[in-house]
Amino acid sequence: MLVNATDLKNNLGKYLREAMREEIIIVSNGRRVARLNGYKEYEFAEETALMLQERAEAYAAYPRKATYEEYLALTEKSQERYEYIDGEIYYLASPRTGHQTALGELYYLFAAWFRGKDCKPMLAPYDITLHRNAANINVVQPDLMVICDLQEHLNERGYYMGVPSLVVEILSDSTRGKDSIKKMDLYLATGVREYWIVNPFSQEITIYRFNEGELVESRSFHTGDVAASFTFEGLKVEVDSVFA
Repeated sequence: MLVNATDLKNNLGKYLREAMREEIIIVSNGRRVARLNGYKEYEFAEETALMLQERAEAYAAYPRKATYEEYLALTEKSQERYEYIDGEIYYLASPRTGHQTALGELYYLFAAWFRGKDCKPMLAPYDITLHRNAANINVVQPDLMVICDLQEHLNERGYYMGVPSLVVEILSDSTRGKDSIKKMDLYLATGVREYWIVNPFSQEITIYRFNEGELVESRSFHTGDVAASFTFEGLKVEVDSVFA
């Protein structure tokens, strides 16, 4: 159906109803300038289902072996989040509400404590590149980290290329094994001084202190406790507030 632009303006309701039955072409000054189509809810539902299916299939395909160059090529053309650890790509699923609640509370407390100090807390998504050696490059996105040498290690593109002093990971169903084993080993080997594992399942915070590739000490804090940093004297977090 062809409709004059003025007629459309004066009878918009009528033509919106007509658009549910057939396509309407809007004409102005003798030229076709626009198209009006009906919107069908099922089309949106089908598109959403397809997108969710594609994400599920992508998640099922990881972790997978890849070179660092393949990882870079993947991340350059994708809006999804990935980590690269010891030659394997890991897909990062969207975090759940409990995870984000704990992260928000921790970041609020860290930001307040470090305000005015030389170190700066940073939130994911924020790539951290860690080298076990010249041939072993890893890229991770910790949930929360404290960086004390930010300006000294920014590259020409504005990316931080140093090692955070403190790293926090909040466990989820899909990451608890990786965070507790693979990433702990990576942080230990690459110079991170302190590692916090926040466990929403047991409502527990475990803090590890590393020094020159060795685990020096660790302590677990439960509900009712106040978790205290080894590295930053005075940095304390009430466990109950994190899991409230």
